[in-house]
Amino acid sequence: MSTTKEIDIGGKFLKLMLGDITGQDTDAIVNAANSGLMGGGGVDGAIHRAGGQAILEECKKIVSRIGRLETGKAVITTGGNLKARFVIHTVGPVWRGGMNREPELLASAYRECLKLATGYKLKRISFPSISTGIYGYPVEMAAKIAIKEVISFLKDTPTPLEEVIFVLFDSRTLSAYQKALEHSIP
Repeated sequence: MSTTKEIDIGGKFLKLMLGDITGQDTDAIVNAANSGLMGGGGVDGAIHRAGGQAILEECKKIVSRIGRLETGKAVITTGGNLKARFVIHTVGPVWRGGMNREPELLASAYRECLKLATGYKLKRISFPSISTGIYGYPVEMAAKIAIKEVISFLKDTPTPLEEVIFVLFDSRTLSAYQKALEHSIP
């Protein structure tokens, strides 16, 4: 897994790479979770399988305390057996044509993850492409929101974050993120 694109945002780095997020050795990886936090398909299932029982147990405690996680919100658990110390779970929106606050909710999911990482004083975080799998969000549109939110956060928010990495599963998704980044370079 090699970085295919990297930009410097005031001494902080945003990177794009093709790969498997479960193998990332960052402080935290982000899980594109479902609201029940019990694992599932895609990235969510892969993270739960690779991270083991400890992640599921913490997720169960969170759900018993707060109920289902709302779309656009985020919570943090241990990384279990993963190289990452933490998993930040967020629920992205299901695409329903774009008229049901999907862009606003997707932007919130990214911001909430970045706020949690900052609160935990993390330096490196890895994101997948949230909502673009089974939730059906068009990749090109999602990439623009993801890149915009990360750049804005790194530019405008005091944060210990030094590196934000988008770990993208396939070349089509990577290409969409590269294009979004090229149009957003500060």
